[in-house]
Amino acid sequence: MANILEEIVEQTKIDLKKRKREVSFHDLGDMELFEQNPQDFSEALQLENDVAIIAEIKKASPSKGLIRPDFDPKKIAGQYQDGGASAISVLTDEPAFKGSLKYLEAASKNVSIPLLRKDFIVDPYQVKEAKAYGADAVLLIATITEGSQLDELLHATNEFGLQALVECYSEEDIEYINFDHIEILGVNNRDLRSFDVDLHRGIELLHKASEDTVLVSESGLGKPEDLKLLYDEGIHAALIGEYFMRQSDPGEAVMGMKSKLKNLITQEVEE
Repeated sequence: MANILEEIVEQTKIDLKKRKREVSFHDLGDMELFEQNPQDFSEALQLENDVAIIAEIKKASPSKGLIRPDFDPKKIAGQYQDGGASAISVLTDEPAFKGSLKYLEAASKNVSIPLLRKDFIVDPYQVKEAKAYGADAVLLIATITEGSQLDELLHATNEFGLQALVECYSEEDIEYINFDHIEILGVNNRDLRSFDVDLHRGIELLHKASEDTVLVSESGLGKPEDLKLLYDEGIHAALIGEYFMRQSDPGEAVMGMKSKLKNLITQEVEE
């Protein structure tokens, strides 16, 4: 595990203790959005003759600093939906990514496509918290879990009617997880030690999943040609954040990328 990841997880555990004191596990169930029926995140990612886009709401990152000064999560969520995104990922980690659960709540109240809570989830409390703020799915990072912890988090996800995108970084992660319990697998294309991006390595790891798993490529994606490679390799979806967040209109950027991908696919068929 990279040092930066260890630091983020340790800070997450500290912040979590504070949030548990402020809002109990029981009280999360009384929040306004907790009772809404979650949407099918997995189904939204399975498109015919296309690669689904999970567009990310991301204000900053530890490696890049502030990504979007003009940051309005509610507006961005609407732009993503209008641009044709299949789902939206909302970063809720505050110390490292300047995220917030309030951003997830704002997006939930403004769009009708599925929402993924992207955070460093180590406790079932965070899963219930995600539902209370309007998420339909949660990101579970395999490499920050130990022993039966991932299975416990997956059980909590099922208990609260959500779905899980299980993220792996390495072959060791792939060997660690039980595909009998996993519907959606994501692979982060970024090497956490060097921060280098290798899309081909990510695809190779995704191909180790069981046949009926929904496959998601994450990080370092920013060109229609990247999505065309995913399409050719049978990858269902791409999670893209930084590229869209640096565009003046993130929704138009989604629309443009989808259009160019469609042209690439059509061009290949015609040839």
